[in-house]
Amino acid sequence: MRAPTGEQFTLELESEGTRTLAIITEVAASLRVLEVDDVEVIDAYSVESSPPYGSGIVLAPWPNRVRDGVWWLDGEPQQLDLTEVGKRNAIHGLLRSRPYRAAERSASAITLEATVYPQHGYPFIVDTSVRYAVVPGGITVTHRFHNRSKSVAPFAVGAHPFFRVGDVPIGDLTLSLAAESRFVLDDRLIPGDEVAVDGTEFDLRGGRRVRDLDLDTPFGQVSRDADGRARHRLSASDGRFTEVWQGPDFGFVQAFTPHTFPRPRPDAPNALGQAVAIEPMTAPPNAFNSGIGLRWLQPGEEWSGSWGVTYGSA
Repeated sequence: MRAPTGEQFTLELESEGTRTLAIITEVAASLRVLEVDDVEVIDAYSVESSPPYGSGIVLAPWPNRVRDGVWWLDGEPQQLDLTEVGKRNAIHGLLRSRPYRAAERSASAITLEATVYPQHGYPFIVDTSVRYAVVPGGITVTHRFHNRSKSVAPFAVGAHPFFRVGDVPIGDLTLSLAAESRFVLDDRLIPGDEVAVDGTEFDLRGGRRVRDLDLDTPFGQVSRDADGRARHRLSASDGRFTEVWQGPDFGFVQAFTPHTFPRPRPDAPNALGQAVAIEPMTAPPNAFNSGIGLRWLQPGEEWSGSWGVTYGSA
């Protein structure tokens, strides 16, 4: 029987005494599995299921939500299909259910391509690709966009991976985000003002236990190291950690800690539990309306940006 996420692409690398393995899916180019020396780094979902909560998928040509699925182009309203019906939003772009095609592949890397064609609310042709390259102890992910339209085209991109640190219970992990501000959300999870996190429960720079968090929150103003990368961590008490880094073009991050993530067991096939997503984004939710972080590609113009994951120990 064919998997709901299509073909499964396995990447492996043995280097520097470390074995790193990743599995990428054909549908939505999802990062379904990432393991370092058999330690689970991605909170993997079954090959027999679709990605729960969009686990690991590429979010293009926008991440997160567009309010009412409506934005404006040259004074004319553009109506995207509503894919979060309960909140009347268009969510996570136009490729979340689309198959990608393999363009280049080696034992440790693969480039997957998908084209966004004109459709409801997005009258453009944009070629997209994502390259997953396994590196010692982690993975590097590079997104590319190429505007094939005759007019300037807006876009943003993000990813939706859920993380873990081996078999440590998710609630026992500590989440640290290099974020100095966050966006205030309305009841439909659409952002308004951007405010500083100083002195609030949203200040995760020093870390907080995941069990104490209930987030579906976009953050901005990420602080960067000397190499231009912002780094976020999910840490265990024994010093092991999963680190997510964002390159200079990824200026925003979403933290999501649902308590209803599928965690089936032989004795409880419908069991649920907490999970934690760290979502690198080039723009926050509703960027098609706010313009924050939104990029416009001229006809023929290309763009690329990267993020990645590293597993390690203190």
